[in-house]
Amino acid sequence: MDEFLARLRNFDIRIRKAVNSQMRGSFRSVFKGTGLEFSDLRTYQYGDDVRAIDWNVSSKGHGTFVKVFREEKDQTVFFMVDVSASQQVGARHRDKLKTTKEVCGVLALSAIREASHVGMYCFSDQKEKYIKPGNGLKTGYQLIMNLFKLQPQSTRTSIADALLFTLNALKRRSVVILLSDFIDLSYEHNLKALAKKHDLVVIHLYDQREVKLPKLGIIPVHDTETGRTVWVNTSSVSFRTELHDTFRQNQVRLERLCKQYNANYLALDSQEDFVPKLVELFRVRKY
Repeated sequence: MDEFLARLRNFDIRIRKAVNSQMRGSFRSVFKGTGLEFSDLRTYQYGDDVRAIDWNVSSKGHGTFVKVFREEKDQTVFFMVDVSASQQVGARHRDKLKTTKEVCGVLALSAIREASHVGMYCFSDQKEKYIKPGNGLKTGYQLIMNLFKLQPQSTRTSIADALLFTLNALKRRSVVILLSDFIDLSYEHNLKALAKKHDLVVIHLYDQREVKLPKLGIIPVHDTETGRTVWVNTSSVSFRTELHDTFRQNQVRLERLCKQYNANYLALDSQEDFVPKLVELFRVRKY
């Protein structure tokens, strides 16, 4: 646990140094979203964020209007963390789940300082751990400790159920950060609903083995979620092409969905240094 916290603090320091050198103004703005409570409408002005446009009103033909929000004092940052068995793919010392925990942990450290309330929901195809949003350092470090110690009870995934749980659990507009490898089906409808109701950030974790396997000939491949083992020819051109194309199609579909519903999207290779990409995410959310 001490080593885990030390790594998080190191990442946090690197992010804050980079953010402070590249941005002006309050670091808090990366977590506050576009505003939480609708206040009024006004005519669109050059430089306004297009995400604030009220398309229903604007479509009536009387001009383009943007929503004006009044910031609430009690901001909530809520983490949704996929801990299913597919997240355990990767190098033994650093699989997707370990990277997911580190990314969530360092974002939680930042959120603790900048937001009033922080909460977390870890999921597989069931509730693995739920920490109701609360304020203060105590809740934040409870979140990080539980994240570090968590041992999932189920191997399977249901992103749709997790999204539905969050929709029901969060009554007020919040910043929701969803971390998953998105190896699942039929979650798009609930993702749209969550993006409409909350300020959504999607962090897509993947491993190079899911994109490009080494040429090892015919080998057994074990599916950690279903428990099935199948034999595949990793040297086959058709197999390698299908593997790459399937991953890319899923990624493009998810990225387009996020863009359509004004959610931030970030893809992370579990083996890469994620700090520069998080800094870029903060830069995008700042402006």
